[in-house]
Amino acid sequence: MSILHALILGIVEGITEFLPISSTGHLILTQKLLGIASDAYTKSFDISIQSGAILAVVVVYWKTLTRDLGIWKKLIVAFVPTATLGLIFYTTVKTFLLGNENVVLWSLALGGTILIVFEWFFANRKPETGSGQTVHEEMRAIPLAKAFAIGVFQAIAIIPGVSRSAATIVGGLGLGISRRTIVEFSFLLAVPTMAAATGLELVKNYHEFSGANLAPLIVGFVATFIVALVAIRFLLKYVKTHTFVAFGVYRIVLVIAWLLLFRA
Repeated sequence: MSILHALILGIVEGITEFLPISSTGHLILTQKLLGIASDAYTKSFDISIQSGAILAVVVVYWKTLTRDLGIWKKLIVAFVPTATLGLIFYTTVKTFLLGNENVVLWSLALGGTILIVFEWFFANRKPETGSGQTVHEEMRAIPLAKAFAIGVFQAIAIIPGVSRSAATIVGGLGLGISRRTIVEFSFLLAVPTMAAATGLELVKNYHEFSGANLAPLIVGFVATFIVALVAIRFLLKYVKTHTFVAFGVYRIVLVIAWLLLFRA
């Protein structure tokens, strides 16, 4: 993998990690577009550069993450399902799913359809105006049972192309959590989730990042961090006045375009 490839992939990861369009799916398709082989190093690279996105969340939410144990309790409970299934299916996912173009395309299409149907289904529901609480207060008020349920939804995203943010956001909205609150909770939940995924990957495959392989990882990490900062700010503004229908449409259009251009 060249430095330019690493830079491109870092930008893609930074843009897509927190949007409900699947960062892993976009990385896999981008790699195929660039002619990058789906080998052990590439798969480890895809997982490890997520640490750049983790750092972006930590920078944006530093006060919340360092001063509020109440929210950390919710995050830990929500993290349990993903951690459990991630450990159980780690080998299966990395061997058979990660890098699988067909799995990504199906997941993107089905996930996009679900986003659209979900938003249409709830279109006539009275918009949630909150109870006078701030987003921070609403996150602290999420019951542990709902936090665990959000984690179950997030666990579905171990399938490439599903999108961790899409799964948690749709799950949270379905559980009655306000749009802004579940979006920010999804950001925070990314910290233990992706930190664990990156840590596990580095422990198991640290040898992949020695010598010449280290420079692309650093470039990908830095690019991911910078772009993810912008993406977080964008989504926070976007959810104030928009639904996620556009993201659902985008996912479906991407799949159709890919099939027409590269499968026809």
